[in-house]
Amino acid sequence: MEKVYLAGTLNTTWQNRVIESLRGKFIFYNPQEHSLEESKMYTVWDLHYLKKSNIIFAYLNNENPSGYGLTLEIGYARALNKTIILVDEKSQNNPVFEKYFRIVRDSSSIVFDSLELGLKYLEKFSHYSG
Repeated sequence: MEKVYLAGTLNTTWQNRVIESLRGKFIFYNPQEHSLEESKMYTVWDLHYLKKSNIIFAYLNNENPSGYGLTLEIGYARALNKTIILVDEKSQNNPVFEKYFRIVRDSSSIVFDSLELGLKYLEKFSHYSG
């Protein structure tokens, strides 16, 4: 079974939507569940489980203030040659942000503009897991 790391804001419950809609099809590593507050500790946890994953499902919603953490996770995943599915809802509404975030988009394997489209694509990876 494919292992999926859920990268993105911890201020919403988007991770629950992903896990619920694809329950039983993947093993999920969800940083929202680790309850670590010290940056050194959660960064070690995040990068450890990112390394163990086959797929990084990265979600940048409009409410994410900066995307800095997501940028680190995508860069690290790219260096490890992981499959990166990025959902970027912020760039389409913020041209200045889009200009500077383009390098992150280009580092991803594929980019979608909505969570729904990203989920449909991620599900395609479950059909060959065994």
